[in-house]
Amino acid sequence: MSEKELKASEVAKIYDVNPYTVKGWIRAGMFPGARLEESVAGSVWLIPESDLDGFVKPEKGRPKKAAK
Repeated sequence: MSEKELKASEVAKIYDVNPYTVKGWIRAGMFPGARLEESVAGSVWLIPESDLDGFVKPEKGRPKKAAK
């Protein structure tokens, strides 16, 4: 049996963010097992449930600048 995968929109609901935010997290490498599934209806990002284990939602806004 293969691992359950969640759509980016489902992960967005879990973390109360916009699906575009989740896609940004995917591009940033925060979900290493994510894959793009192509279909006739379009493409959808699928994220393995195990990628959510220990995931901490980043704070909103730009990262803080390091102190000099």
